[in-house]
Amino acid sequence: MNLTKRLMAALGMIVLGAAFFSCRKSPAYTKIEGEAFHTYYHIKYKGETDYTSVVDSVLKRFSHSLNPFDSTSVIAAINRNVSTDTDSLFRRVFRRAQAIAEVSGGSYDITCAPLINAWGFGFEHEKTITPELIDSLRAFVGYRKVRLDGNAIVKDDPRLMLNTSSIAKGYASDLVAEALASRAITDYMVEIGGEVAYSGLNPQGKPWRIGVNKPVDDSTGIVQELELIVELEGKGGLATSGNYRNYYLRDGKKYAHTIDPLSGYPVQTDVLSATVIASDCMTADALATTFMVVGSERVAAIAEKLSVDYLLILSDGEGSSYRVVMSDGFRRRVVN
Repeated sequence: MNLTKRLMAALGMIVLGAAFFSCRKSPAYTKIEGEAFHTYYHIKYKGETDYTSVVDSVLKRFSHSLNPFDSTSVIAAINRNVSTDTDSLFRRVFRRAQAIAEVSGGSYDITCAPLINAWGFGFEHEKTITPELIDSLRAFVGYRKVRLDGNAIVKDDPRLMLNTSSIAKGYASDLVAEALASRAITDYMVEIGGEVAYSGLNPQGKPWRIGVNKPVDDSTGIVQELELIVELEGKGGLATSGNYRNYYLRDGKKYAHTIDPLSGYPVQTDVLSATVIASDCMTADALATTFMVVGSERVAAIAEKLSVDYLLILSDGEGSSYRVVMSDGFRRRVVN
């Protein structure tokens, strides 16, 4: 199984329904499939017009703003300390990320790129991890050390770097959804790398449904078992973050891919997986990561403050079993 397939499987969700094939049409719905940002996207909407070119245009615009692997992107220029004006896409993501950082007390922080790189999950890699290295990197990590001044980013330390991977795919899903909505499409599901923006009804005339996987320790993503099915009424976004499949081995030890910005180390909380439903996918994406970091005791307060619903799959502490905790709003969406 190649990397993109493993990444998709690692997200812990299954979009229920027929398989997606590139622009294969059902009587009233159109399906579009493709690859972007080292993952797959699947789009389904009511209508017979092929909007593949629109989707391509949206994703190219997104990449030019927020793809750190694109040397011409806005975020790449910021990370290289090249003077540049940010665009509206970057500013929207930055402001939302900063707001969530504030609510979480810094447990969510897009300035933790140097830490992500050090642990081997970013676009650069350190060879040896030591407490001294982590402490030195934490000196220029912190969401209050960077800000927008008009259209420009101002850093307190030039070594500060941004990594928006925990929020960007959710925003990309929102952007495609907005492009469809602007063309009078009201029934759609947009999924990019497992992050879902949805509205209206599926081809069966019912709310869209998503399956949430059980936390199976299988890094290949081959083994998948459904924990439950959730029905998505209305319009919003859903995202899942989990460490039980997405990890790497260093010196024989598993390290989770989610980094705690405050400690500088991979998270070690009781949350194996967090699924969030919010008014938009960008918020759901960022909060799914946040909930992985803060642990189950802090989730309810943050969720209430930001008016989101959540499902947590929690470890028993010994790795032999797990339990499921969810908000009342999420429970009402579960299909029996």
